[in-house]
Amino acid sequence: MTRTLTERPVKRFTLRAGGWSYLLPLRAAVVTCALVVVTLAVGVVSLGSGDYPLSPAQVIAALTGDGGTAGQFVVMRLRLPRLLVALGVGAALAVGGAVLQTLTRNALGSPDIIGLDRGAATGALLGILVLGGGSAAIAGSAVVGGALALVAVYLLAFRGGLRGARFVLVGVCVAAMLGAVNAYLITRADLWSANQAATWLVGSVAGSRWGHVAAIWIACGVLLPVLAAMSSRLRLLEMGDEVAVGLGVRAERARLAALACASALTCVAIATAGPILFVALTAPQLARRLTGVAGPPIWASAAMGALLMVVSDLAAQRLFGQAQLPTGVVTGAIGGGYLLWMLGRRRTA
Repeated sequence: MTRTLTERPVKRFTLRAGGWSYLLPLRAAVVTCALVVVTLAVGVVSLGSGDYPLSPAQVIAALTGDGGTAGQFVVMRLRLPRLLVALGVGAALAVGGAVLQTLTRNALGSPDIIGLDRGAATGALLGILVLGGGSAAIAGSAVVGGALALVAVYLLAFRGGLRGARFVLVGVCVAAMLGAVNAYLITRADLWSANQAATWLVGSVAGSRWGHVAAIWIACGVLLPVLAAMSSRLRLLEMGDEVAVGLGVRAERARLAALACASALTCVAIATAGPILFVALTAPQLARRLTGVAGPPIWASAAMGALLMVVSDLAAQRLFGQAQLPTGVVTGAIGGGYLLWMLGRRRTA
């Protein structure tokens, strides 16, 4: 009897991180490594670009402490925090989107579609316009707002079980209502506060400091390995609760744990850089297509999200000369184009 295509053994690669071991299909491991290499190369180019240009060799020398004083100051104090925040935010948003898309079994089930980013924006606006707090208060308000929005969507969509289509539709409705609240808050604010709020709502990694780097990288370091360890259960949940329960997975407990981790990761990313659009939607789908694996490609999504953020930030800084754009403008353009392509492809399929 001949083997069918689905019966062929899949070569796997063992990834070890933080004391955890993960078995990855060989293709996924190769794709992830390739994305990491490309991201690092783009990062070196980004660190060397600007009013004080540096060659890749000079950038590497500055990173290793062998460069001149001026080069080290430009790289280590001015450009490296921005790059590291872009890497962390991109990875966090992409993995959060991958988990939510898997749980809802819907490619549109990402944080920027279902209202999580609007909730975080509402919390941040309240911190800016009502509480008048500093950056720490704004970040905390954004985390709380995003978490409450996701809880509201979950409770409104849950009726004897979670259905992906209902979850997405409820999320779109909640996002629309929160968008109206955000618009109202901005119209009632004074000019300076409204300008500050509007700038935050676009999303950008400009002005990143080492405190932002610590926040997003700690969140990624804690939550990414946890979600990677849960990937096998998420893969079963994607097949349906009946299949997952039949194979010994406590479906609702696993779903709630994954939602909590994904929402925490996404909220910290939004609190750090603002609501960066479409990275959470686009990166997991691109990673899934490249790796060809079932279930959420956690590490490949993280690498793809980091690459999209770094490329978008470099484009935002350099494509328009002295007129630098917020990173969220570029990711919105890229993600909007991808969404139109995806919808057109489904219509013709």
